[in-house]
Amino acid sequence: MRTVAVVPAYNEADTVGSVIDGTREYVDEVVVVDDGSTDETKQVAREHGARVLEHTFNTGVGGAVRTGYRYAIEAAYDFVVQVDADGQHDPSQIPRLLSAATEADMVIGSRYLNESHEEYSLVRTLGIQFFTGLVNTLGGIEITDVTSGFRVYRVSMLAEILHHSDKHWAVEQTLEAAKRGFTITEVSTEIPTRETGNSQFTLDTFVLYPLRMTDVALRVLLFR
Repeated sequence: MRTVAVVPAYNEADTVGSVIDGTREYVDEVVVVDDGSTDETKQVAREHGARVLEHTFNTGVGGAVRTGYRYAIEAAYDFVVQVDADGQHDPSQIPRLLSAATEADMVIGSRYLNESHEEYSLVRTLGIQFFTGLVNTLGGIEITDVTSGFRVYRVSMLAEILHHSDKHWAVEQTLEAAKRGFTITEVSTEIPTRETGNSQFTLDTFVLYPLRMTDVALRVLLFR
């Protein structure tokens, strides 16, 4: 079982090194996708032994992970482990996610199967619940945390459902996997709030959810 970790990173020079060090113990290769960073992210990543794929400008997490998925597909890996560069995801949990992946196509590390989500702001909680409820309703599945970025994928599945959205990649990707009958499971994983930087969940993004979700849902349900 050949595994590669994909780490999307945008201006995460302070944390990406420790993420790489912790992750490389559990996978065959760590790939950092530098999404147009203006700090020393790519230099730090190389110093810590990661392969770095560079974007010339910032595309968003969806664009960054898509680049990493394409690398995994072309390199014929069996599984992708997706890990955030900000240090929120505990690499020691990777073996648990990989173990669950032996009988699933997608494994999501869920904050809602434990108490770590209780630290989140109201706006962030509402956003996660909105996304998750939409995917459960349209996809006919029962998951708790569709926006979690701590995941494992079977690469053969990714080759069939490579997402197009840069903003709401997790919703599009998970919904399409559900509609196509791929196996999705969750593992309880504590993911505390990040200590540095900013969350993607703000009041402005919450107001735009209905429009963005209509776009994502139509893309999956009608045009794919």
